[in-house]
Amino acid sequence: MTGLYYEEFTVGETVKHDTRRTISEADNQQFCDMTMNQQPLHLDEEFAADTQFGERIVNGIYTMALAVGITIPDMTDGTVAANLSYDTVEHPAPVYHGDTIRVQSTVTDKRETSDGERGVVTMNVEVFNQDDELVCSFDRTVLSLKKPE
Repeated sequence: MTGLYYEEFTVGETVKHDTRRTISEADNQQFCDMTMNQQPLHLDEEFAADTQFGERIVNGIYTMALAVGITIPDMTDGTVAANLSYDTVEHPAPVYHGDTIRVQSTVTDKRETSDGERGVVTMNVEVFNQDDELVCSFDRTVLSLKKPE
């Protein structure tokens, strides 16, 4: 376990996750296949060439899911009881095949549950490409375990 327990989260703290990931065409294709997402903007080069992007773009849900995965070791690995919500999801810029993303998480809120046995933690997750352009952001709320006594 490397995640943080409820007591270890500090509101206002930003964690810059060390793991980066270059997204390949195969990654995007496989995710679209697994989720049955046949959006031509992700899969059809000729279709995408006639859009504002000029080429295929990576599925935004894949970008978000990958970002969550990147945060797990530093934030919630083995210390989360449940993911409660993903809110305020934004994709301000596209991700292209070959882009390398990095992720940072800022703790925005925390509170104990009514029984005092666990805590609810909210973090804002930001995803940047290799040019430091924000490509995705969202709020992730988790039910966090407290440190064992």
